[in-house]
Amino acid sequence: MRALYVSVAALAVTLAVTSGMQAQQAAAMQDADRKVVGGGIMAPGWAGKADGAGKVEDAKLVLAAGKFTITTGPAISYWNPANTASGDYTVSATFTEPQYMNLNDHPHPYGIFIGGNDLGTADASMMYCAPYGSGTVIIRGFGGSVDGKAVTFQMNGRRGAPAESVKKAEKGQSVTQDVAWSVKGGRAECSINGAVVGGYDTAELVGAGKLKSLNGVYGIRAAHNVEVIVSNFVKK
Repeated sequence: MRALYVSVAALAVTLAVTSGMQAQQAAAMQDADRKVVGGGIMAPGWAGKADGAGKVEDAKLVLAAGKFTITTGPAISYWNPANTASGDYTVSATFTEPQYMNLNDHPHPYGIFIGGNDLGTADASMMYCAPYGSGTVIIRGFGGSVDGKAVTFQMNGRRGAPAESVKKAEKGQSVTQDVAWSVKGGRAECSINGAVVGGYDTAELVGAGKLKSLNGVYGIRAAHNVEVIVSNFVKK
């Protein structure tokens, strides 16, 4: 009987330790947003919207010599209302994280969004493709709101999926990813470093809780607590 009590007690300790580790891991995945000193938008004509209760002033967008330097803060989307795309088009950019994970202890993504409509409002819709320096990519969108909370839709899983073309880096290293969204013939495909990592027909992307249209504003999306330089941001 004593052996049984000891076994039960040991099991309880094991479960408690495991639960604590899981709680710590969950906390790490939900690390608090930083507040960037001297934040705001330093790029003429550009606007932004931070996720949740975040503020644009808690992140920073700087345009200089044709390159955008983004430092977050809260997760945020940036756009210029003049940058619109419709019909068949391709939007591409090069993203360089100078020091991988220098502002966080786990990977965070950044990339391009398309199909932006009603941006800056609770009814905003857009879809982004964003690689991580860990070798994965997330394809996700916003489709308006319900009861004041943003509705999101996931196209390749809750936390994305691995992709062979996405470059991997060690903490502190520089990593560069070329990201492109191409819309043609009613289908949208995201490519990372020249290889398609996700493709979807219009019917999969447009509708209640998803995009209003594949036509709209295109822009830049960055997760929280990350620093990235964006160059060669063009539409064809």
